[in-house]
Amino acid sequence: MGIKLVAIDIDGTLINDQREITAKTVTAIKKASAAGVKIVLCTGRPMTGVKAYLDQLELNDSDDEFVISFNGALAQSTSENVLVNYTMSFDDYADWQTYCLKEGVKSQIETRDYIYTINRDLSPYTVYESDLVSMPIRYRTFEELAKMQDQYVIAKAMMVDTKENIDKAWQDLPASMSDRFSIVRSEDFYLEFMNKQASKGNALQLLSKELGIKREEVMALGNAQNDDSMIEFAGIGVAMGNSIPGTLKIADVTTTDNNHDGVGNAIEKYVLN
Repeated sequence: MGIKLVAIDIDGTLINDQREITAKTVTAIKKASAAGVKIVLCTGRPMTGVKAYLDQLELNDSDDEFVISFNGALAQSTSENVLVNYTMSFDDYADWQTYCLKEGVKSQIETRDYIYTINRDLSPYTVYESDLVSMPIRYRTFEELAKMQDQYVIAKAMMVDTKENIDKAWQDLPASMSDRFSIVRSEDFYLEFMNKQASKGNALQLLSKELGIKREEVMALGNAQNDDSMIEFAGIGVAMGNSIPGTLKIADVTTTDNNHDGVGNAIEKYVLN
């Protein structure tokens, strides 16, 4: 039975270290799409950080093409019809923010339109994220965020700090809090907290069901812990050659790294042949 849906992480997977999709990968994706295979970008990014790649792959502004963003908190058509929406309540955010302040780690939340942070002295990792996903930063005090909470929806909250500070904050995290969230480490300097139901795997499973596509007809490609749930769900779970050890361990197969056409090579081997 052939692959009918290919789910692809963006950073460290679809794009190389220059944030570009290699020519071979573009060609392979367009061939698969032309053959009727659904190409679904599955990312921790908001839609603002996905649109340019959708445009390049000719997948944007369509009711029949789909994206999973915010690590599975949101799944929608590329014309922005929402299918899955797992958001964080303000009460959960408030308790999480209190913990961040106690631990001394810098933090931010992401909505569909902005990155909000209560840190007047911006974390350099917040600035990096803003550039990476093309989303503006807004500084607001916690009290201001509380007063305006009906004006935005929290897709995810992020600790944005040094590896050492995040390691400690995660190690000290009480079970009463960790049990409330879906938690993924997308980078050494990012620890992401979402609605308990939000994961790339859950969103991909729901989207596949909506499209009438069986699990064994799905291929998923990724390189980091936030990709593991979709790699485990897919009939063919593919780890990039640059993947972290845990992702390499759970994948069915491994392809070349993101700088050497890993996605394109996997599509040619498992989808187009």
